Parts: sequence; C-alpha cells; structure tokens
Amino acid sequence: MTDFEPPFILAIDQGTTSSRAIVFDHSGRIVSSAQSEFPQHYPNDGWVEHDPEDIWNTTLATAREAFAAAEKSGGQVAAIGLTNQRETTLIWDRKSGAPIYNAIVWQDRRTADICAKLRDGGIETHVTARTGLVLDPYFSATKAAWILDNVEGSRARAENGELAFGTVDSFLIWRLTGGERHLTDATNASRTSLYNIHDNRWDDALLEKFGVPAATLPEVRDCADDYGMTDPDLFGRAIPICGVAGDQQAAAFGQACFAPGDIKSTYGTGCFVVINTGDKPLASHNKLLSTIAWRLNGETTYALEGSIFIAGAAIQWLRDELQIIKSAAETADLAESIETNNGVYLVPAFTGLGAPHWAPGARGLITGLTRGAGRAEFARAALESVVYQTADLMTAIARDGARTNTLRVDGGMVANDWLMQFLADIIGLPVERPKVLETTALGAAYLAGLQAGLYQDTEEIAERWRLDARFQPAMAPELRSRNLAGWSDALRRTLA
Repeated sequence: MTDFEPPFILAIDQGTTSSRAIVFDHSGRIVSSAQSEFPQHYPNDGWVEHDPEDIWNTTLATAREAFAAAEKSGGQVAAIGLTNQRETTLIWDRKSGAPIYNAIVWQDRRTADICAKLRDGGIETHVTARTGLVLDPYFSATKAAWILDNVEGSRARAENGELAFGTVDSFLIWRLTGGERHLTDATNASRTSLYNIHDNRWDDALLEKFGVPAATLPEVRDCADDYGMTDPDLFGRAIPICGVAGDQQAAAFGQACFAPGDIKSTYGTGCFVVINTGDKPLASHNKLLSTIAWRLNGETTYALEGSIFIAGAAIQWLRDELQIIKSAAETADLAESIETNNGVYLVPAFTGLGAPHWAPGARGLITGLTRGAGRAEFARAALESVVYQTADLMTAIARDGARTNTLRVDGGMVANDWLMQFLADIIGLPVERPKVLETTALGAAYLAGLQAGLYQDTEEIAERWRLDARFQPAMAPELRSRNLAGWSDALRRTLA
C-alpha cells in the first residue's frame, strides 16, 4: 500500500493532439497517468480532421492503463471525470455508434464562407446576444451543418432522429456507456453557437438558422452530475461518470478560479485565457467570448474568454515540419542563447487568428529575417508569439472592464521558466505556476469528486491549490514597449 489517499478519481483528458488519462487521489496528487498521441489529418487548406476511432481507441487505451496502474497501488477508482477539446464536432449513427464522417476539429476553417454569408444576412448580433460567441468557423454549429450537407442522405436521417450530434465529450460518453447516454454539459453546449447561455437551453431560432435538427442534440447537464455508468466490460466493473467540462473551463476549475476576477491561461496546442465574471455574463466590446465557466447545482458561473488557435502547435511545427528541433524542451535553451529576438517575429496564423482579431483568412508570417537568423531566432520567435498573443488578450480583457492582479498558468508549455518570465515581463503582472500542471484533468477530477460526494464544496477544493513558482515582472518599460511595437508591426502586416 502506498501513501496515496483514497478514493481515487480517473480523469480522462481528450485533447487535440493526444488523449491522456490521469488518476488523482483524494488530495489531488497524481497516482498514475498514460498518454497517447494520434494522427492529425489535413485533407484541404485550412481543414483539420480527426478519425473518431483514433479518439476513442487512444482514450480507452490510456484510461485502462492509468486505471490498472492506480488500482495496483492499493486504491480504488470511485468515479470518472471527463474533459475534452471543445468545438470539435462529430455526428454518428444512433444504432451502430459509427460516425458518418471524421471529427471536424476546432481549428478547422472550412466553413469560413458559410459564416461570411450568415454574417451578411445580419444574424451575428443575434448569435452573440444569445450565445456570447462571435460568428466564426471555430464553433460547432457550422461544422455540424457542413457534415449534414455533405454526407449523402444524412440530413434526412438526422431529421428522422437516426443520427446524434455532439462534441467530443458526448461521443465519449456515448461510447463509455455503451450507447446508453447522449449527454453533454453546459460548458461544451455553450461553445456550439446553438445554446442560449442566459436561458440555459438549446435555442430553437439558432437551430433553424444554422440548420441543425433538434432531434440530433444531447441533453445538457450540470458539470458535476450523473452521466451514467461505464460499460462493465471496459474496466472490469461499472464506474460512474460524475463530472464533465470543456478543457478550458476544467482548467479554470482546477486552478480554483472561483471568485470574479480570478484568471488562468492554459498553454497547450492553443492558448486560452479565462477570467471568472461571476453569476452574470459580461458582454465583450473587444471581441472576447462571453461563455459559461461551469454550472453547479443549477447555478451558472460565467467567464470571459480569449482563444488563441496556435501556441504549442507552433513548437510542433518547428519540430515536425521544419525539423529544426528534436523536442519542445530544446526551445528554452535556444531562446536563452540570444539576448534579444534580433528583430524576428512569428505571427502563427496557421489556421487564421482567434481573439481578439477573428481573422479566419489570415495566414502565418515571419518578419525581420536576415542572413544571420537561425534556429535560435526561430525558436525564440515561436515562444514569444505565444506571449504577445496573450498580451493582446489581456489588453482586451482590461478594456472590457475585467480586472485581475495575477495570472495563473498551466499546460505543457509552462514548465519553461524562460517563457514564464518573459510572459510576466510582457503582460506586466505576476505569473503563478501551480505544483500540479495538469489542471485540466484535475478540474475534471474535482467536478467528478463533487458529484460523488468526495468533496463538500469549491472552498475545500480551493484549499488544495499549491504554488510551485511565481514570476515577477522585471523587464525595463522601454524594452517591453519596443518588443510589443515589433509584434504590433508584424501583426499589422499579417492582417493586411
């Protein structure tokens, strides 16, 4: 028997480039984990797809591996929490469970023209007023309509109730429960452009505008709720699924951002800044998203969010396409090996630009290249681009009237001390890194623990947050201004 504190919670974290499973003990410590990458598919310019069976197979394999390792340590998994890449869209057959098309990933831009036509038709104000979202290919509604319009016979089947629509959480719940439950939570629903975040319900008018039949929709539940029991064959016994949230909301929950003004930024494939705005949605005048942070016991907490499409994906680009690094860890030493960026800036608009620009047609740009530019400049520019994009979001948040004193960070990239110090320097705020960096999975585990009765309330969860490192701003104001001016110039060229 180990010193881990039972009971255990299995958190499934299904992400954009990999599926991960982590078992936490009652105190929030990691007992076991497993991770598996899966292929990305790019069938056309700006298109990004996943094979749904890759999503399922890697999710099940990693969950089983982490589950088995944890139970060998002497504890028992009491509940499952699920968190997922948001907006990624699937439609599957209700009888067989087989998807009718690949999953269309949140990064995908194929419906840009559809969004433009809808915008020309004057519905964007209507969409934003009800959903808190802008009209953009990022969200699920136009993806679902595209599948129904491009897979022969699927629209009629959908209207007849033969097909199910869902984001990744719904698909996994369906598979985990053996097809018994077609459910989603309020956070994932709020990212579809089909859900009224004020009334907490699917919006009939939006369903009609986007062309998504109501018969395909999952039931929406609280983030800590009953999502059914797993098929006993999957883990040797049935386990309750007790918590669900989209990845960024789960990360905010894991970071204990429970009070208005609490803010976190996650650095994974993309970068997502979420600030708690309390029990009322705050309308953004700076192209941020007003969204549901979580819903507990029927009570909704709202947030402002800024979504950056490319963060860690820029480092993967250096590794996989340019092949100038062998691992992401190399970028810290490369960045630190030069005193400045030597005028080199990367605007990683590989799939357009997200908040606060929302430019789906923008494409990546590198400026300031000279004959002397090399691996170090490319690595530093990629890292710096993540910080500059975060700074743009922090400026937009401040202009919307939301205030904060500290930024909590998580995700794989935040282990890079050089990057975290540069972030604090550029945004001019202290940056706090927690001891447990896997806050997305931890948030899902905490939500499941609330439903399972393992935690009394969010106050008990907040007491478990632990600081690993705090980075204070130290850059001279004139250097900060010069760095930001170079970024602004590169961004202007990209948008032009």
